[in-house]
Amino acid sequence: MSELILEAQGLVKRFHEAAALDVTVLSGVSLSVHRGDTLAIVGASGSGKSTLLHLLGGLDAPTQGSVRLMGRNFAGMGAAEQGAWRNAHLGFIYQFHHLLPEFSALDNVAMPLLIRRQPVEQAREQAAHWLTQVGLAHRLAHRPSELSGGERQRVAVARALVTRPACVLADEPTGNLDRQTADTVFELMLQLAQQQGTALIIVTHDTELAARCAGAHRLVGGQFES
Repeated sequence: MSELILEAQGLVKRFHEAAALDVTVLSGVSLSVHRGDTLAIVGASGSGKSTLLHLLGGLDAPTQGSVRLMGRNFAGMGAAEQGAWRNAHLGFIYQFHHLLPEFSALDNVAMPLLIRRQPVEQAREQAAHWLTQVGLAHRLAHRPSELSGGERQRVAVARALVTRPACVLADEPTGNLDRQTADTVFELMLQLAQQQGTALIIVTHDTELAARCAGAHRLVGGQFES
């Protein structure tokens, strides 16, 4: 059995605000993710897919249950420690690339390493390597506004992988791309993740993309469909 990277047990997420709002989005979700796994989480809009991904990444806290990343429970850490643990072990890719518009592709990808206080030249060297890996060696100096949608998402993929994380969490990473570009970007994500043994968890409504992962869970009514 390969190394256990991420483990969620009995996740419940309830949004409650006086009498006006009391909604249970997740009701007892559990999963285990090992090194190199590729897992899709599919479901209808509003089924709680993105909420689950936020809990898995420690970006939000469950109402009940626990999330362990590399053996450590997010609930046992303070906010700063959670941030450092995420930076050390997780990469994130979103439907909207969330690139910093004033920075070049190179510096966008280098940013997670600079947050670690890695020397600038060393961070840029690693960023250039990953941009080359995603086919953008000729776009290092370009800002996001000078790149196509597919190129921006490739930059986001490089940024997620530059820290060589144990796991990448991707939320509809190809949702804004046309079919051909989506297929190309997703295949790139699978190849790069598998090459370095990174686990990949993707939230998507796209059943074609989900079918290309080694495993899949369907989220229905706040639970995984059996």
